[in-house]
Amino acid sequence: MDPLENIPDRDIRLDACRGIALWFVFVNHIPGNICSWLTLSHYGFSDTTEVFMFVSGLTCTMAYGHVFRSAGAWTTICHTVRRSWEIYAAFLLLMLFLVVAVHWIDADLADDANVAIVLQQPGEALSRAAILQYRPVNTDVLPTFVLFHLLFAPLLFFLLRRPNATLAASALLYGLVQIYGWNFRGWPTNDWYFNPFAWQFLVTLGGWWVVVGRWRLMPLVTSRPLIMLSAAYLIWALVVTMSWVNPALELAVPQFLKPLIYPIDKSGLDPLRLLHFLALAVCVTNLAPAHWAAMRSRVLLGAVRCGENSLEVYCVGVLLSLAAYAFLGTVSGSALAQVMVSATGVTVLTGFATLLTWLTGLAAPRIRLF
Repeated sequence: MDPLENIPDRDIRLDACRGIALWFVFVNHIPGNICSWLTLSHYGFSDTTEVFMFVSGLTCTMAYGHVFRSAGAWTTICHTVRRSWEIYAAFLLLMLFLVVAVHWIDADLADDANVAIVLQQPGEALSRAAILQYRPVNTDVLPTFVLFHLLFAPLLFFLLRRPNATLAASALLYGLVQIYGWNFRGWPTNDWYFNPFAWQFLVTLGGWWVVVGRWRLMPLVTSRPLIMLSAAYLIWALVVTMSWVNPALELAVPQFLKPLIYPIDKSGLDPLRLLHFLALAVCVTNLAPAHWAAMRSRVLLGAVRCGENSLEVYCVGVLLSLAAYAFLGTVSGSALAQVMVSATGVTVLTGFATLLTWLTGLAAPRIRLF
């Protein structure tokens, strides 16, 4: 069976998931925002980053698989390299916009936005940013996506020819990272926040699912025992995360377990985070079928528009979150102000994405990793 003949077309649910994730990212990027309690980050071990990585593997395999089938390997490579360049350029422009925004809004925000070093050592900072070692606040995910997209064509070729071996190699690399902590160095300190050696597993898993996984594992994913097991794990993760803010729930985590599960590292995609995302994916898959009527609602249509323009919406969201943080710090930090700022930001992002979709006149699915 030719795997290229069985790659599905674009799934609108993926754009909706990515759009909702973008809303959550914006809300979470505002420090101390009470509306962050509406997002995933407070209710389990994983958050929107896992959604982005896995969905990216899905959508890229779908889109580039069709390109590979119709136009060949060289055209596929050209598409992936071009998209990698677009994300790279967006990262550099976003860094410059952040510096300008801090200068205009409030110079005291330089440390919060991690751009003070650009003002102090502009030459060194810009050169380090050019090789993806320096990253202002909330831009850490972009260099990881630059690298993933640059290497996605060879990953796709391996997935199409040896999908199981490719997934096994990806899992092996992920496991070695958990043991040895391999990562790229950042600047001026620390490693890459989103360790590419670890997070590549979710991208590969998404691609593998498109090529062979959905045919082999869908009966298992929709089986009652796995759904119940996934739900139980999600409930346990919820209780554990709630214990971090409510000491009365600390008994949910026995003392002998704490050294085994803590710390739950985000940078290296801790196994508990990975399992939490997989459990969440199982439940969402069963709750939101392909022809779910709610996908035609206005709210989810707005999420779809954001998902279609994910890179642009993410970059604008980073700038809006900085402006929102400055507003809450200088005008009002009340709960009502936080709700109003969050709602306004989500509305602006949705309107911006809708405008982009209208201007570009999407007649065909666009290729996205991010």
